[in-house]
Amino acid sequence: MAPDPTALINLAVNPLDANSLLASFGAIGIAVVLFAETGLLVGFFLPGDSLLFTAGLLCTTSKNGVHLNLAEVLVAAVVGALVGAQVGYVIGAKGGKALLARSSNKHLQRGAVRAEEILAKYGYAKAIVLARFIPVVRTVLNPMAGALNVPVRTFTLWQVVGGLLWSVGVTMAGYGLGNTIPSIDKYLLPIIALIVVVSLIPIALELLRSRRDAKAAQ
Repeated sequence: MAPDPTALINLAVNPLDANSLLASFGAIGIAVVLFAETGLLVGFFLPGDSLLFTAGLLCTTSKNGVHLNLAEVLVAAVVGALVGAQVGYVIGAKGGKALLARSSNKHLQRGAVRAEEILAKYGYAKAIVLARFIPVVRTVLNPMAGALNVPVRTFTLWQVVGGLLWSVGVTMAGYGLGNTIPSIDKYLLPIIALIVVVSLIPIALELLRSRRDAKAAQ
C-alpha cells in the first residue's frame, strides 16, 4: 500500500519550529533539544528560548491537539539544560578550542569570542549564569569554560544556578502568561511568532556589537 502523503507531511519535523518539535516529541523533545543546544556545538541553531516558552504555554492550553504536563516539561527542561552544559564542559576540557578552530561557521566563531569576553569581563559565576540567556553564547561558553580550565566545581555550581533560572524561569513565564490570558489558544500563533522574534533580539544585538567592534578595530 502506498504511503499517505498527508501522514508523511505530519511526520515531518522542523527543528527550528518549537511547536513542530513539541507536537512531534512532547516533553522528551525538550530534553533532547536543550541537551544539544547547551552541550553540543552543532546545536547552536536550536530554538531553546522559544521552545521553553511555548512548552509553558501548551501546559495551559492545546494547539493542534498538543497539550503538555507542566511537571514533565520542567523535569525535561532541567535535565536537558544541566546535563547538556556539563557535557559541553567535558568536551571543551578534552579539546574544545581545537574543535572551534576547525569550525568554519561564523556564528560559532563569533559566539566563542563573545563567550571568552564574557568570562574575562564578568568572572566565572556571572558569565556562566548570564550566558544561559544569550543564544549561541550559551552553546559555546560551556566548552570554552572547559577549554579555559574553569574549575569544575565552580562551573558545575554556577551552570546549575543559571540552568535552573533559565529553564524553569522561561517555562514558567509561558505558563504564567497562559494562565493570565483567557482563551489564550485563540492568540497562540501570534504569541508564538512574537516569542520567536523576541528570542532573536539577543542574536541581533550580538551581531551589531560584533560589527561595531570590527569597524572600531579597523
